[in-house]
Parts: sequence; C-alpha cells; structure tokens
Amino acid sequence: MSERVCLVTGVGPGTGAALVRRFAADGYRVAMLARDAARLEALAAEVPGASAFAVDVGDLDALRATLAQVRARLGAPRVLLHNAVAGGFGGFETVKPEELEQRFRVNVTSLLVLAQELAPAMIAAGGGAIVVTGNTSAWRGKADFAGFAPTKAAQRILAESLARSLGPRGVHVAYVVIDAVIDVPWTRRAFSDRPDEFFIRPADIADAVHALAHQPRGAFTFELDLRPYGEKW
Repeated sequence: MSERVCLVTGVGPGTGAALVRRFAADGYRVAMLARDAARLEALAAEVPGASAFAVDVGDLDALRATLAQVRARLGAPRVLLHNAVAGGFGGFETVKPEELEQRFRVNVTSLLVLAQELAPAMIAAGGGAIVVTGNTSAWRGKADFAGFAPTKAAQRILAESLARSLGPRGVHVAYVVIDAVIDVPWTRRAFSDRPDEFFIRPADIADAVHALAHQPRGAFTFELDLRPYGEKW
C-alpha cells in the first residue's frame, strides 16, 4: 500500500487511456474509472499497474462506493485526474433541462464528491494533486453549446475554489484547457480533410498533465491551456 496511486476518471480511448499509460509508466498504480467495463479490462491487461473500476461517475452513490473499493485495493490516491465528461450540442431552445442536469453531475458534482472523498488523505499525507481536463467551453458560451458550456464554466470555477482552499495545505489543484480537436478515431473521420498538425495528440496532453501534477509547491500553476501550434486563438 506504500506505492503511489493515481485515479483517472473518464478512461476512454483518447486522453483517458493516454493519462493511464503516462502515470503507469512513472510507476503509479492507476485506478481507472469509466462506464465501459470491457474497455477498462482490456486496458488493464495491457498496462502494468492499472486496475479497472467500472462506474458511472454521475451516479454519486456508486462513485462513493467505488472510491471506497479503490482505497481498499490500492490505497489512497495521491493524484486525481478528473477527465470524465458529458456533453452534447444544441442551442437553448432544444436543450432538455434533464440533460443539462445530468451533465452537471458528471462534469461538476462528481468533481466535488471526488475532492471531498480524496483530498483529506492528500492533506494528511502532506501533498497531492488534482488535475481537471477541460476545454474552451469553460471560457465562453457559444450558441450551440448551451447544454454543455455552463457545466464546463462551473467546473473551472469549482476547480479554482478547490485550488484556493487546498493549495495552502499542499494539494495542487489545476485546470487544463484543451483548445484543440483531440486526435481520436471519430475526430479523424469528422475532420478527414485536416492535416496531422490540426489535431492534438492524447500522449502530448498526458505529458503536460504529468508535468503539471509534479510541479514543486513553490511554483504551482492553476490554469494551463494547450493547443497545437497552428490553432487560432
């Protein structure tokens, strides 16, 4: 139980899997959380030190129970990477309130529960890191993002509140704004006419997050924005 433990939510085939591989390569035991049990088990078989915990983080009671399982099996996480996301397109006329509330649970409320459950052990251990992956919807509300942008803006503000509370106690909280199209199979199909440099590689995101999570406490970064060199901003 003395090994370093990292917990990653939202472990899909892109950024989530890249985060798992990066932290496992650094010797962490990695708890992987996502809804797709088969995908998690396949990744666990591929990555030494990775363990699968199938759960919908929007189900807050199930999330709490899963976190108890993680602590029992692996120990208390010293690093939390909140990568889970629920989203969708639509203007305010078409967004269903129930959909917006569900996205708040996944993107925001689950972060609150994760911090409540995991931060006390980080404080007791003398340090830790909580990194949240976001995007430019945290900065602006475009017309077709009415059912998504409010949740990412709230997520960023919650992360800032956590940073102001936990930073003085040695726990580094950071928010990563990914201003790019992530290189995964479905985006390659959707943007099939775009060159390689249009996309941001999940492994590059993971490298940046790993560096962020290991900053010395004398130089904590709260917000880090990442984009390919050709991205307009």
